[in-house]
Amino acid sequence: MAKSKFKRKSRFAFLLICVIGILVVFVGTIFKDWLQIVNNKQSLVAMNVHYEELLEEEASLTSEVTKLHDRDYIARYARERYMYSLPGEIIIKMPNEEKID
Repeated sequence: MAKSKFKRKSRFAFLLICVIGILVVFVGTIFKDWLQIVNNKQSLVAMNVHYEELLEEEASLTSEVTKLHDRDYIARYARERYMYSLPGEIIIKMPNEEKID
């Protein structure tokens, strides 16, 4: 009878250890997946911010391309930025002058 109680306790202890081990692995896996989800959400927020910045830059560049198709804008841009002048024209650069962008 003492052996059967010992066997029963041994089986119970073995099963308890197995269940605890399975729970530890299960909880560890869930925690790892949860951390991955949190990291992905943070990455998504950062990528959305970057995406918005890129959209603004695209709009700015598209506007610039549209302006560069205008001959008057190109002439004014070249005069102001690169100090080009027409024959007989004198360019005087004033401080604090706003630039064309």
